[in-house]
Amino acid sequence: MNNSLLLKPKQALNKAFRKVKPTRDEIETFKKAAIALLDGINPAESEEHHKNLLIAFLNQTGYQGSHAINTKDRTDLAIHHGPKSSSEAGVLIEAKRPPKEGTPQAEMVRPDRLNAKALQELLLYYLRERITAHNTGLRHLVVTDIQSWYIWDVQTFEAAFAEDKKLVKQFKEFEEGRSGGRKTEYFYKEIAAPAIARAQQVALIPFAHFSLADYEKALRNESKKDDTKLGPLLKLLSPQHLLKLPFANDFNTLDRRFYTELLHIIGLEEVKDKGRKLIRRKAKPDPASLLEQAIERIDMYDKLEKVENAASYGDTRPERLFGVALELCITG
Repeated sequence: MNNSLLLKPKQALNKAFRKVKPTRDEIETFKKAAIALLDGINPAESEEHHKNLLIAFLNQTGYQGSHAINTKDRTDLAIHHGPKSSSEAGVLIEAKRPPKEGTPQAEMVRPDRLNAKALQELLLYYLRERITAHNTGLRHLVVTDIQSWYIWDVQTFEAAFAEDKKLVKQFKEFEEGRSGGRKTEYFYKEIAAPAIARAQQVALIPFAHFSLADYEKALRNESKKDDTKLGPLLKLLSPQHLLKLPFANDFNTLDRRFYTELLHIIGLEEVKDKGRKLIRRKAKPDPASLLEQAIERIDMYDKLEKVENAASYGDTRPERLFGVALELCITG
């Protein structure tokens, strides 16, 4: 494995988010939740028992009330963008039962063995959300057995898998029952495993990884000096990172406000159409906007006829007026 693909929690964070200092309350809440999670581990219990531990842990660390966490179809767990499970899923989680001491979990991924069943299962969940359900709201994907955590940015999966035409074709054939097998085991071995191997050959799947065992001393230690080690971990698992939400020092938030205000001044608006973002003339035109003022003056003074290649802006006079006025607003 190329070790440059493995990111420590701090390396996986947005550079601006790295500078955000957690509050004392956030640290104490995280420590209590993480200790309860670790103390609840029981390898003799079922996966469902451990899924419930994960839900409780995440709810206590910033998700409760704002982001529903539950199973979704056959996906082990999903973190949703909204407080209800009917809202778009933002994070998909493949949860494995913790291994018994000294006995590695055969299906679990390892830093030196990513192409294991856990990642193959996660890939199937991802393709069903991304390709079948057309969910463009995914942000991160996670594999965990509570002790070990592996986190992928969805953009990694987009480049490595959603843009793999061979994989997408094979996935659709499998879902439609047109491939060599219909059981998920066939998908994992014959479709997912080769696709992951192809991606690894071109280094397309970087991931963040940590083990809670490495932080247990800091979690159980009352010394505030050790709490500095917990900051990156707390932030890596936060809604701000996993769901890519705005945060206090997020310069992109300022850019977004500026962008929205600029559209308003021009007389445009951003809308969603079948998962795509489109910029269009406001549904209720603002007479005071630059665009509407330009359209009015071009029309009033018969300037459209003097525009070279006016026909290239549209088939009708209103379309041409809009096209010329918009270009003036943008370039002028």
